[in-house]
Amino acid sequence: MTWLLVAAGAAVGAPLRYLTDRAVQARHAGVFPWGTFVVNVTGCFILGCVAGAGYAAASHDVVLLIGTGFCGALTTYSTFSYETLRLAQDGPRWFAPLNVLASIVVGVAAAAGGAAVTPHLFG
Repeated sequence: MTWLLVAAGAAVGAPLRYLTDRAVQARHAGVFPWGTFVVNVTGCFILGCVAGAGYAAASHDVVLLIGTGFCGALTTYSTFSYETLRLAQDGPRWFAPLNVLASIVVGVAAAAGGAAVTPHLFG
């Protein structure tokens, strides 16, 4: 049953990542990988919400479905790494460290925000 929950979450998260990435990137000219940035920050926020609900309060099934499956497939460390390397090689080179710094800072802030807001929304 465990793997089915992870697979079900991933079956939604992976196509949503692709579609969101394409939609965001189509609206932003330039070389900065806005699509990947948006899906990663969104995934951080959602996982922060799951954590904010408390792993004790959130059922193990919800953590598997949303945390592991959905967020695992929605976010993409490999694409983030590839795009950062591409920025460092093909320029503008200062976009590479900007991508790393912004992704970490905004991602952690989004996770903290999700964790902070969830208890207030769901009591």
